[in-house]
Amino acid sequence: MEVELDVQDIFCESSSEAALKSCYLENQITPDTWEKWFHCWLEILQPHLPAASSYEISLRLTDDTEVKELNSQYRHQNKATDVLSFAALEVDFPYVAEMSLAPLYLGDIVVSVNTAQLQAQQQEHSLSTELAWLVAHGLLHLLGWDHPDEESLMQMLKQQVTLLESVGIDISIEY
Repeated sequence: MEVELDVQDIFCESSSEAALKSCYLENQITPDTWEKWFHCWLEILQPHLPAASSYEISLRLTDDTEVKELNSQYRHQNKATDVLSFAALEVDFPYVAEMSLAPLYLGDIVVSVNTAQLQAQQQEHSLSTELAWLVAHGLLHLLGWDHPDEESLMQMLKQQVTLLESVGIDISIEY
């Protein structure tokens, strides 16, 4: 299985840019790292994926200002949030054999590095761990996972922990 990943690091506020550069410089997380992680995660999530020989995902790491604009425009919530997912597929996506030759576009994940920094400090773990947590959460949303109730949330959180552990990130959460 191939994964085509478009990683966009767009910043308007210097604190976000500095934090992400720090992650890159410490070799904790790079565009190549994201690609490896998505490949691993999609292998694990294979039973939840529509059939395709390859997949395409867009990942945008940005700031609170842009996330607030997107959240307001698409979710009618005039506030920043940590991660937004814009799924390209409907849950009951029909299988068409000819389409399996091109990468199947799963959608966009947009993460606010500002909010990720704050949450990493609150959770007392690294920015790279928080970014991985948020991106894994966004990926699950692209694949139709949701958390309208406590039980669904717990299932999704457990899956996120599994995804992070698969790439060597140990994270403990209380269920």
